Amino acid sequence: MSEKRDYYEVLGIGKSATEAEIKKAYRKLALKYHPDKNPDDKEAEEKFKEAAEAYEVLSDTEKRQRYDRFGHAGVGGASGGGFGGGGMNMEDIFEQFGDVFGGAFGGFGGGRSSRGGGARTSRGSNLRVKIKLTLEEIATGVKKKIKVNKLVNADGVTYKTCSQCNGSGRVMRVTQTFLGQMQTASTCPSCNGTGKIIDKKPADADNQGLKRQEEVIEIDIPAGVEEGMQLSVTGKGNAGPFNGIPGDLLIVIEEVEHPLLRRDGEHLHYDAYISFIDAVLGDSIEIPTVTGKAKIKVEPGTQSGKMLRLKGKGLPNVQGYGSGDLFVHINIWTPTKVSKEEREILEKLKESENFTPKPEDRDKGFFQRVKDMFQS
Repeated sequence: MSEKRDYYEVLGIGKSATEAEIKKAYRKLALKYHPDKNPDDKEAEEKFKEAAEAYEVLSDTEKRQRYDRFGHAGVGGASGGGFGGGGMNMEDIFEQFGDVFGGAFGGFGGGRSSRGGGARTSRGSNLRVKIKLTLEEIATGVKKKIKVNKLVNADGVTYKTCSQCNGSGRVMRVTQTFLGQMQTASTCPSCNGTGKIIDKKPADADNQGLKRQEEVIEIDIPAGVEEGMQLSVTGKGNAGPFNGIPGDLLIVIEEVEHPLLRRDGEHLHYDAYISFIDAVLGDSIEIPTVTGKAKIKVEPGTQSGKMLRLKGKGLPNVQGYGSGDLFVHINIWTPTKVSKEEREILEKLKESENFTPKPEDRDKGFFQRVKDMFQS
């Protein structure tokens, strides 16, 4: 599907749904669109996968919290750059969620593949790396090359059919009960359900045909990511044993603190210091932004604590919904030492009635100014 739907919408539940309600909703859809009930129906298969992807996120507390905060981007669903949560195939679904079907389809689940209950395909483990980004990189998005030490399939490995299960990945056991004989199937202990074992391997490969190797991977990080957000690059994790499905590369975002700007979600804050004279007479000052510099006008009579808003000069929303703002907080700088001549001038000004504080209703407090700023 070209555009991901909201996971809550997919399962037909509200955002306050309990764990039991999520599972119930998924089971209903999984049974409705199950391949056994819809053979050769591509649309049903896509809906089956879509429901499984939604359940995989919403049934996991940590993933659900990230999704509620960041949307699809928080769980690897940002568009572009190879990121995506759509890497689940039918074998993943039956392997992970077979228990949800409650035995309604005996040929699936329990680690079996979707091809008539055959041997399962092993999946490699995920790799997790941290990447540090500056605010400038976060503002525009960035390409990064990282070096990872990962498991890959070694060259020269050959396989043969497992003799214990004859390639089925399952072994049958007959037990005697008071009702008579009962036949049960379980994963083959010799091949761990893959249906094959290694015949020959090079000296540098382990008993699963894997070896360690460094790889340089280029990744596209979308603009607007935040500290702690996790993105995934499908298929760039450790290789699956026995030529199985590779795991994913998980990218955890770390922000480098900016020397001048403070981040608050999509908004940025900057403390500007002006002299008492500039506050009285007004001036034009230059301030830093995340993409360069900007000039702002300080009106005559500006009070300390005044906040100016530069709309759209913050950080972009990671899902592409516009950009935040840059808030400039005006602080009047007071010198700690003055010369004799300066003191004489200040003493004269001190006697002037115009320099006696006369707060008015328009000199609002900080919280009222913030409220007015967002309402404007």
